[in-house]
Amino acid sequence: MDNVFQYLKGDRVIWVITLLMMMFSLVTVYSFVPILVKVEGGTPFKYLFKHLIYVAIGLGVMYWVHRKDPRYVSLLSKFGFYLAVATLLFTIFFTDPVNNASRWVKIPFVGLTFQASDFARLALIVYVSRILVKKKNVLSDWREGFLPVVVPIVIVCGLIVKDNFSTAGIIFGVSLALMFVGRVPFSRIAALVVAGIAALSLIVLVHKAAPELKLLPRYETWENRLFNHVDNDDDVIENAQVANAQLAIYEGGPLLGRGPGKGKLKGFIPEAYADFYYASFVEEFGLISAVGIILLYMILLYRIMRIGLNSKDLFETYVCLGIGMLILSQATVNMLVCTGIFPVTGQNMPLLAMGGSAMMMTCVSLGIVQGIARKQDKEKNTNLDNGKPILESE
Repeated sequence: MDNVFQYLKGDRVIWVITLLMMMFSLVTVYSFVPILVKVEGGTPFKYLFKHLIYVAIGLGVMYWVHRKDPRYVSLLSKFGFYLAVATLLFTIFFTDPVNNASRWVKIPFVGLTFQASDFARLALIVYVSRILVKKKNVLSDWREGFLPVVVPIVIVCGLIVKDNFSTAGIIFGVSLALMFVGRVPFSRIAALVVAGIAALSLIVLVHKAAPELKLLPRYETWENRLFNHVDNDDDVIENAQVANAQLAIYEGGPLLGRGPGKGKLKGFIPEAYADFYYASFVEEFGLISAVGIILLYMILLYRIMRIGLNSKDLFETYVCLGIGMLILSQATVNMLVCTGIFPVTGQNMPLLAMGGSAMMMTCVSLGIVQGIARKQDKEKNTNLDNGKPILESE
């Protein structure tokens, strides 16, 4: 194991959790794809192989990113933000919608797809972190400090919300948390929240008055999910997926579940391998493993926060806090949807669920965190060596 960690620098706990989850995801994805086989055809091995490719790419990207100096992440943050906006615009205007949502970009020649919002949320967190540091002395000024932070948030969330309300909401919430940590005056944050609610309400009213404009093509879906969630008894058909997810959790039993590959309801739960991953997992692996997953995410969050708070660079602190909150938010929403606490929405389990672009961008995020941890270790080693730098092969 020590020989492996000669190459994997940074926080060992994060490496172990990441490798453990991604290897375990191979087992669960193979087990949870029967519904996908029914709908799209193929065999479980086909989807397992595809997921294996994403896992390999994700680990490779994470390793490559963690070897780079974090200052390059800051320098490239502006370019990343513009690239994210361009990708979102391309997705909206030049891709074919699926279920009234334009989210995926097909990668030529390889047959894989990429979800633009997965890249956009990381790019926004990094860019907002840089702006918060750059404008830290003028954040109370509306024009010089506040607007430069808010405008990128509004642009990205505005481009995403039409097709993916939950992702836009998570990004907006994490951005607000970063602004609070970055000491943006609370009155400014409150004003942004009020303005966001007012803008969304206005758009909804315009959509209802002129639905032919298709400002919110998925509004009816949002409305059905919200009201069906409030009154399940009157909407049994529409909430069948939620009912099956809750039944799968119940059938999982108090301890060990049905066993790997023996789940019965995964064949009736849409997105059992992604949006309803937690329900399928509990059915097959039981309560003990379900609690174990929660603990792993909490440990992962703690280690990321610890790295960020130990950094002497504010940018690195903000980036780590943002990445930690983003990963935990996605996992939390997936669990709350599966247990019936939240309305149905499309958030998968980071590092576990099947999803190429989501997994790769999570690996990039963790690679950035590990790059920061690696930098801290190098500085610590330098101090222990009485100020003489310890050379490390690249």
